[in-house]
Amino acid sequence: MSAVTLFGAAAIAAQFAIPATAPAQGAAQGAAQGAAQGAPQRNGTVVTDTLWSQALGASKSLVVYLPPSYGVESTRRYPVAYYLHGATGDETNWTKLGRVAEVMDSLVAAGMPEMIVAMPDGDAYSYYTTYNVLLTAAGCRGLMVPTGGSAERDCVAWPHYDDYIVYDVVRHVDTKYRTMSTRARRAIAGLSMGGYGAITLALQYPTTFAAAASHSGVLWPVERAPFSRPLTRSVADSTSFARATERSAPRLRVVFGADSASWYARDPASIATRLVAAGTLLPALYVDAGAQDVYTPESRAFVAAVSARAVTVEYHEWPGAHTWDYWRAHVGESLAWIAARINGPGTLPATRPGSGPDAGSPR
Repeated sequence: MSAVTLFGAAAIAAQFAIPATAPAQGAAQGAAQGAAQGAPQRNGTVVTDTLWSQALGASKSLVVYLPPSYGVESTRRYPVAYYLHGATGDETNWTKLGRVAEVMDSLVAAGMPEMIVAMPDGDAYSYYTTYNVLLTAAGCRGLMVPTGGSAERDCVAWPHYDDYIVYDVVRHVDTKYRTMSTRARRAIAGLSMGGYGAITLALQYPTTFAAAASHSGVLWPVERAPFSRPLTRSVADSTSFARATERSAPRLRVVFGADSASWYARDPASIATRLVAAGTLLPALYVDAGAQDVYTPESRAFVAAVSARAVTVEYHEWPGAHTWDYWRAHVGESLAWIAARINGPGTLPATRPGSGPDAGSPR
């Protein structure tokens, strides 16, 4: 526990602008000392839930982390962060592989404000969007079910995964749990395919989410389009990326289509450009990626594209690859960053493009 707790102190200090000697670090050290002396840390609760999705025509599962005070303070309401899994993953990934519950408990013990974290099932290859092609049952079994998966789980009647998250999941969580059901108290995050989903959904529905975070996200999907060219990579990474793109091409045509209009309609940088042109209030954005990750050029390209349009993105690169070792090590950063933006009277507001001293500069 101590390693996660000490990380919590650093994250709290960074996101809430607390000096290293201030109470947040003391809270983390106090939590570690209290545990060593037999005073147990108050932990949150993880529950598994189900909902009916009208958008998908299917019943889906989600895992929900409820903070330590949820079962004690019966009238208190909480902000919500939605965390999306990656390709071939499921709703249990963030808790089983990412240790989100343990990280949340340690961050809260270190002084971070509490929030609910909801982790829905997004199927194997949904990309959290509406498919460009409606598959038959046989077509879905052949293309969208991974090795070891099942058509019962990964094939749905109506693949409207954007509506599923934004309407069905959000409505279910706001109805069943004691949430603060406003944009200002709601954020979305994810890894890889889920990083793409989080950023894209927040941009497509800017009145629903106040903030969005991506870990190792597929943020420049158009480089996989038949009309496009891949981004610059090393020879080894270019070879690896080309092989992966070739293998996934039939699946990507189902999701993104075959023409430029359908690809750019689902491209996060293009969506951000349209919002800027319309003067729409954008969500706060956070992106990180591993320095050894073959997909990191996509995060760089996205950040550069939106920064050129005076959209501020908090961007970080750390050592690591496209693995759970990396995501587990850095999920605390996005949780603390989100908590600083959707919690309490000190909530940091989203800004219009070009506002603020750091506008247009990745941080």
